[in-house]
Amino acid sequence: MDFSARREAAKQGRDPTLCDEALGCIMRIAREVHASRYLEIGAGEGYTAIALANETGVEVTALERDPVRCEALRKNAAECAAGPIHILEGDAGEILPLLEGPFDLILLDGPKAQYRRYFPDCKRLLKRGGFLFSDDVLLFGWVRGQAPAKRRMLAAHLREYLALLEGDPDFSTQIYDYGEGFAVSKKL
Repeated sequence: MDFSARREAAKQGRDPTLCDEALGCIMRIAREVHASRYLEIGAGEGYTAIALANETGVEVTALERDPVRCEALRKNAAECAAGPIHILEGDAGEILPLLEGPFDLILLDGPKAQYRRYFPDCKRLLKRGGFLFSDDVLLFGWVRGQAPAKRRMLAAHLREYLALLEGDPDFSTQIYDYGEGFAVSKKL
């Protein structure tokens, strides 16, 4: 199965890959800013990281905590990536403080309740003029609407993250309705 077919199949899975509109947005910006380094937090099986590496030639660093997904990421990268992808397995909260920037682009797509915790390191690692992308920030409309009782805390975490992001004077942020909400934040 070729890479495109694998990515399409993944979109139908329990934990699908980034939606086409969000991936297209990242690729467009990567080309516009001539990005050379990309960090993905919550890389899953690697479909977004591989697509970006193959289409734009950026150097990719991919973080994934789940061992099963990380193994699939390694396999997919070995079989489909045009260039090397640096894969770091483990908790992003422990790995991010150890990384050195700057990165031109960062995709935050890990555990949604941890976005606020990861934000200071993302800000530190991102170069001026770089872009932070945050996926699933509106989560089924729960963040700006009413969340089910079991998901109210998660929606509250995302509301706090968006307030932090939109209120940070070092960033200019736009939120799009791609997928479950996609924030594009440029570091000023």
